[in-house]
Amino acid sequence: MAGRTGAEEERLRVRTRKCDAGIQRGRLFKANQFIEAAAMIGELADEHDDVADAYVTLCVHAGIAASDVICCARLGEHAQGENHEEAIGLLARADKEIAKHLRTLLKLKTKAGYSHTPATAEEFKRAGRAAETLVETARRVTNVR
Repeated sequence: MAGRTGAEEERLRVRTRKCDAGIQRGRLFKANQFIEAAAMIGELADEHDDVADAYVTLCVHAGIAASDVICCARLGEHAQGENHEEAIGLLARADKEIAKHLRTLLKLKTKAGYSHTPATAEEFKRAGRAAETLVETARRVTNVR
């Protein structure tokens, strides 16, 4: 890898996709769609237990899409792959502080979407806060609407 910068070497290790305005706009649209659907589901339920896993899963998807927007706006690329640590690391390059919210959501992804164990009331709250923070940040940093 002689002659490559540290950033170029990092990109070779982390699967990424270059962004254009269309990708950024599309990912922002999805982030907004997922967070709005999560809010509707959360409001319609009598108890958080009725919808906790669906709500958390929508928050996870909102957070992932929002993270893509943030990376697109600040780095010109977003994570493309299944490795959560790579996605968190890439987001940390764009905004170290905001990356902790993606970590929170990705820790809940498997439990909410794939396990037999339901999300707790605390996980419900944490997912909502993390997703809202990521989506608000994406809205703020993007230069496309």
